[in-house]
Amino acid sequence: MKKTLFTKSYQETQKLGLEIAKKVKDGGIIALYGNLGSGKTTFVQGLARGLGIKGKIISPTFIIVRKYELGIKNKELGAKNFYHIDLYRVEDEKDITGLGLDEIISDLENIVAIEWPEKIEKILSDQRINMHFEYIEGDKRKIEIE
Repeated sequence: MKKTLFTKSYQETQKLGLEIAKKVKDGGIIALYGNLGSGKTTFVQGLARGLGIKGKIISPTFIIVRKYELGIKNKELGAKNFYHIDLYRVEDEKDITGLGLDEIISDLENIVAIEWPEKIEKILSDQRINMHFEYIEGDKRKIEIE
């Protein structure tokens, strides 16, 4: 079932991340599709805050993967880590060899948000939340959730 939402500010996009954090379970994967500037990282900032992460969340564009330990609240649920993966700079699958993405994605103690997931479709589970972000104008975004 697809749901379409519109946000009118970065705060609303982050708030959506907070809401999704309440629904993500251990082993949860969120695949974030959309062009540059469409709101993916802003959404992840809200998601991370909703998972209890207090530090600043910046896109791991140059290092590809950032790992955050989850707070006590989430350890009770079973999830121990949150991974933010940004595949923008990845050309093809050989660029990610040795990063251990298979292990990160399949570990049920992790919650994983992936920007540009189309670059690793082959290793992604069908059990994930797909979100499509579209820039409308200014701070307005269209977000489809599957």
